[in-house]
Amino acid sequence: MNSDWDLFEKTSPLVMETLRNAKACGRMSHAYLVCTSNPEWRLKFPLLIFALMSCETPNADFSPCGKCPSCRRILDGTFPDMFSLAPISKARKIQIGEDENDPDTMRWFEGLFHLSSMTECGWKFGIVHEAECLTEQAQNAFLKTLEEPPEKCAFVLTSGNPSLLLPTTRSRCQILRLTDSSCVYRFPGVEQLPGILTNLLFGSKKNLSVAGDCASSLLNIANALSETAEKIVNEKWKPKLDASENLDSTGKKLLEKRVNGEISCEYLRLRDEFLSCLHTFFAQAILYREGVPFELLPNKELFAPPFPLEKLNETEIDYLYHILDFAEILLRAMRTNANDDLAIRAFCLKAVFK
Repeated sequence: MNSDWDLFEKTSPLVMETLRNAKACGRMSHAYLVCTSNPEWRLKFPLLIFALMSCETPNADFSPCGKCPSCRRILDGTFPDMFSLAPISKARKIQIGEDENDPDTMRWFEGLFHLSSMTECGWKFGIVHEAECLTEQAQNAFLKTLEEPPEKCAFVLTSGNPSLLLPTTRSRCQILRLTDSSCVYRFPGVEQLPGILTNLLFGSKKNLSVAGDCASSLLNIANALSETAEKIVNEKWKPKLDASENLDSTGKKLLEKRVNGEISCEYLRLRDEFLSCLHTFFAQAILYREGVPFELLPNKELFAPPFPLEKLNETEIDYLYHILDFAEILLRAMRTNANDDLAIRAFCLKAVFK
């Protein structure tokens, strides 16, 4: 815990000071909106907020000790009254739901906080991951709970794109912005992507064969994301899947539906990560050629040496801007219903023959 707390003390000192002061004065909010483009931070930071709220033996500066029972169970994910809501549908939306018995919906999530606490500290915590995926109806249904939650209940909403939330939702939360200029890319094939794009831009030959080879390599990475998503979700759900033998047919079908929905959601997340990485590569190339020092590039690890940016003349820099435009067109196409194969091959042809 100390390492995570120290990380945010270093990267977002004003945010951490604000939280510690609120704890010291007994004025912590019951609803926070954590805004950051870093997906790992969106997972870690809510736990630190909950540990700060419920810590039984805080440090002298009011930061959580990380050692008391509440801290330990929150940080290792075993706190019995900590619940989460995330998009698991194929549409990557969090729906309002029919009632409290409709799992993974807002009605179900809210219902969990009207039950008695199972812990000695009495706290109940809720996390809404990717809150921008809440439908308008789900957000409206959540407003009263956000404004007047049950006693000793606290919520953290996380978002990489908070502008998509309703103003009424944002206004009921204390907004915490965790600034991070770099993106975290961990999809399979990320280590191959810079070499593919470097060859596409600066290869010694510019012909149809090069465009075809680069397109095939990019498609191999994109097509592997579905298998990766299935593996990630199946590992997460393995305990429940193993126990599903004791369920009736209706229970098994419901569990299978939830797993398949989460696989679709995880695939879309990995796909967005792939597209973001592709776009970042070209955007950083332009930043570097426009005078930003290499060590200040947010994701300089994408430029594995030798990278021939220093050799670009003015005409080739203009070429980079055109490629970035093509990349943005590719992103828009692949985030709609465009065929991935056609969209990626069209992008590579434009890049080679511009």
